[in-house]
Amino acid sequence: MSKVRLFIDHPLASGQAVPLNAEQAHYLSGVMRLPAGTVIEVFNGRDGAWDAEITSASKRGGELALRAQVAPQRDPPDLWLIFAPIKKARTDFIVEKAAELGAARILPVQTDFTNSERIRQDRLQAHAVEAAEQCGGTFVPEVTDLTSLSKLLNGWDPARRILWADESRLGPADALSDLPRGPWAVLIGPEGGFSPAERQRLRDATFVMPISLGPRILRADTAAVSLLTLFQAHLGDW
Repeated sequence: MSKVRLFIDHPLASGQAVPLNAEQAHYLSGVMRLPAGTVIEVFNGRDGAWDAEITSASKRGGELALRAQVAPQRDPPDLWLIFAPIKKARTDFIVEKAAELGAARILPVQTDFTNSERIRQDRLQAHAVEAAEQCGGTFVPEVTDLTSLSKLLNGWDPARRILWADESRLGPADALSDLPRGPWAVLIGPEGGFSPAERQRLRDATFVMPISLGPRILRADTAAVSLLTLFQAHLGDW
């Protein structure tokens, strides 16, 4: 049986005692019913993965004793995902899959046709943490708060190029293997697509590269997974 994995926002080093908050302690003792002496795996997104023994856990909190590092820190490529939030469950899906597929940062954006006017950033960040716990990762991508696409582009560093999944470019999927490596972001639009003004803004930006994802228009959540997969296969760490 595989060990329980837990994200701990605390420095990790050999022989160290690591405190558990009430929620973490309840999860280990009340939900998973793990007794003291059980060894679990912990990570903090910076120091790799560690075996840790439960020394105490109650409703008020608890403590772990670190044993040894079991995996080095594995950071993803310098790849960001920019997407327009959609329905709640499908937005959750996008964040979870982006964390699993190796996005280093997740940026929700408000567009002219975005259906959702607000998000719960803390809830989406928790989904990213859960995805990293479940997929064996040692890195948790930051999920930023919702910002407008226009504001994001106004402050954009042109050294980070953007791959834009342009739904109007139907046809054979564009090859990514010839693109240079380096900092990138991938951009997925809302369910209704980008407005004419937004499309013109994206076309005029020298750091934005429109590409086709094939002969069919994909749903936003499918497009996000597809583009992240293509990037990782050609320019990432797969």
